[in-house]
Amino acid sequence: MNLQTRARSILDSEVVWDAHSGFMPDPAADLNNLRIWRDAGVDYLSIDVGFDLLSWEMTVTNLSCFRHWILTHPAHYVLVSSADEILAAKAQGKLAVTFDIEGMNALDGRIEMVEFYHGLGVRQMLFAYNRNNLAGGGCHDEDPGLTAFGRQVIDEMNRLGMFVDVSHTGYRTTMDVMEYTDRPVIFSHSNPKALCAHGRNITDEQIKACARTGGIVGVVGLSRFLGEARTDSERLADHVEYLIDLAGPRHVGIGLDHAFPVEIEGIDDIIASNPHFWPKSEYAGETTYSAPAQMKELTEILLRRGQPEGAVRDVIGGNFMRLARKIWK
Repeated sequence: MNLQTRARSILDSEVVWDAHSGFMPDPAADLNNLRIWRDAGVDYLSIDVGFDLLSWEMTVTNLSCFRHWILTHPAHYVLVSSADEILAAKAQGKLAVTFDIEGMNALDGRIEMVEFYHGLGVRQMLFAYNRNNLAGGGCHDEDPGLTAFGRQVIDEMNRLGMFVDVSHTGYRTTMDVMEYTDRPVIFSHSNPKALCAHGRNITDEQIKACARTGGIVGVVGLSRFLGEARTDSERLADHVEYLIDLAGPRHVGIGLDHAFPVEIEGIDDIIASNPHFWPKSEYAGETTYSAPAQMKELTEILLRRGQPEGAVRDVIGGNFMRLARKIWK
């Protein structure tokens, strides 16, 4: 069996999982662009509905609009709440969707909001988006560590069955989270700092701590986090293989953070007035994106490099499916 046939067999039989979208969460986003993932053969996508720069009210608005759109386009998309529903969506040729939130500002300081978001389809929440908040520290801030409120959030997320996500989060807080919780923790879209020394990337110590929880690190497809100004599939494979070598194949996944353009009135002013979220020293120049369509090529490359078929299946989606069965309720 040649490489292409082996890769096609994996993609046809495994749930192809993308742990995070990167387009701007706003009602102006044209969700018809979700066909980018469908056409690429992706079976599951977590869609971002808010991040810490936005008010909690804006996050609720985004969530209601995105949820409504998915529910009113049932021919191609389905809002899921379990691993079995993802499998059913794949069998029907539909893209399975849940939502995620980047940072705890969306909670407005109220623990009850975790259950509110869960009920509307949010299945993973990040502790911070680059800067500190009430729950803990961001990767571009003076990280104070996990707070008492943050511990309450973990307890509530574990009770409800949500992925505790520490991408964009400060080193100290990520380590505190992974020590505190008794459930697997994920970095939905983070790359190893050993291959690209960006402040958003994570150390070997963080990667190994994540694996000890039973969690997963999702490789992100942005040029500034992949390094060498590259987004090609060979470079994605470099990061995947580094993680496999360090943490083992059962702790690696994909969270491309792919974005399509969203024209939002006033967004440039909002971003310009909050430069501390994206320090100039770390975010100079243009960012380019790996595409969901590269999943097929990535699968072929990993096989060509000698990765066992079981390991490739795990990376492409098997690991996140296993974790969904364990954590989601």
